[in-house]
Amino acid sequence: MSAGRVNPNFTLEDQGITGLGEVHYNLIEPALIEAALRKGEGRLGKGGTFLVSTGQFTGRSPKDKHVVKTDSVAEHIWWENNAPMSPEAFDQLYTDMVAHMQGRDYFVQDLVGGADPAHSINMRMVTELAWHGLFIRHMLRRPEREALDSFTADFTVINCPSFKADPAKHGCVSETVIAINFDRKLILIGNSEYAGENKKSVFSVLNYLLPEKGIMPMHCSANHANGNPVDTAIFFGLSGTGKTTLSADPDRTLIGDDEHGWSDRGTFNFEGGCYAKTINLDPQAEPEIYATTEKFGTVIENMVYDEETLELDFEDDSLTANMRCAYPMSYISNASETALGGHPKNIIMLTCDAFGVLPPIARLTPAQAMYHFLSGFTAKVAGTERGLTEAEPTFSTCFGAPFMPRRPEVYGNLLREKIAKHGATCWLVNTGWTGGAYGTGERMPIKATRALLTAALDGSLNEVEFRKDPNFGFEVPVSAPGVPEVLLDPRRTWDDGDAYDAQAEKLVKMFADNFEQYVPYIDEDVKAAAIG
Repeated sequence: MSAGRVNPNFTLEDQGITGLGEVHYNLIEPALIEAALRKGEGRLGKGGTFLVSTGQFTGRSPKDKHVVKTDSVAEHIWWENNAPMSPEAFDQLYTDMVAHMQGRDYFVQDLVGGADPAHSINMRMVTELAWHGLFIRHMLRRPEREALDSFTADFTVINCPSFKADPAKHGCVSETVIAINFDRKLILIGNSEYAGENKKSVFSVLNYLLPEKGIMPMHCSANHANGNPVDTAIFFGLSGTGKTTLSADPDRTLIGDDEHGWSDRGTFNFEGGCYAKTINLDPQAEPEIYATTEKFGTVIENMVYDEETLELDFEDDSLTANMRCAYPMSYISNASETALGGHPKNIIMLTCDAFGVLPPIARLTPAQAMYHFLSGFTAKVAGTERGLTEAEPTFSTCFGAPFMPRRPEVYGNLLREKIAKHGATCWLVNTGWTGGAYGTGERMPIKATRALLTAALDGSLNEVEFRKDPNFGFEVPVSAPGVPEVLLDPRRTWDDGDAYDAQAEKLVKMFADNFEQYVPYIDEDVKAAAIG
């Protein structure tokens, strides 16, 4: 039995998936919330939000992600970063998952990844949980209702949290599995209720497909000057570094929150919504994001709330520090209607430095930009991944290694070519710690970060005096409007300068050791930009 609007020639039965219970196609938000409440998946919150807990999985499971090793992709996948799965194991996984789905109700959303129709892909999302349908309906782009009558998918995602994989049968490492088969154009997700796996599976597909077309896929947020899409800025960074917060600038138009492409026509958002972290969300510093936590249909994920008043607790991280809200882009007043921008004028690389060594902002040469892009230094923030309980320094190449199917140099060279062709000023921005390492120092003041970014984006920061950083070789402003000068020199923020020097030496060595893996694949100028 099925209900809803769908292409009559492209039902699940047409895809060979039969024997299910009720299949609900392309329900809109009120119907999805009603279904989720009826199934006991969560609770209605203030303003009509949907409050949900994802149980033991409150972050992604990158070690459980697999790419099927078929002949067509074997030479192109970065296998050191993507666990292989045999075609036979995937076929068995699919057979067993579909058998598990028999008689159960499912929710289908037919959506689009990519705001530029020349480079978008059609995605069919098949979810066991109604609220996952609501989540992905926010995250991806919705075709016009009439277009659903002829919609066919380029890729299909089946997400079945109640299914547990068998490593012995399915070639995976645990009962949790995320498996991408590029030949069958199919992604299978099992044994995780964490909604982020849905959107990241789509991002992984685009990360593989777009480079073949000369398009740079980017784990970044983006905005442009109000009324001037030519003045576009992109913000690279892993979860917790500030992409969502810093791109949501009331004085600029938001293109997108997390995932974008850079084509010969400019920048385009992959998504239709935002997936913002809510821990310590400040109504003064981030009023628009804060306001979404009481708007109809917003998914409130893994937040503690008062059982009687339904008031959210933005400081209680007892469930996870990775608490989030998911909402459509239209909930942000200055969001772009087209989700399109020009070629980036400024490229911001965000890092959350747990060592307290990096300055709040530094200007990079193109070679230094590629070096730091390939390095992808940051700190994993507690809760972002399963099993992580405190900040931990890491190197995640391209600021998104878990989502990169191809080797890092593919993306690094694409970025370098586009910087050279279109021109861009590159900046490294530290939103991490100052005055000491994690546990001793303090988090970089967001007001200072915003002031520095404003000066960088309006061009005024290029006019101030810069000094050469003795550890990393990049340029650091000596002063900036509205920012204490001491903050621009991280060594001065420490009580013990010698302790800072020792910490800096340690970090420099970590950079150098990590970068050894890329030396055989890069040009001499990037090697010269390497530190250590």
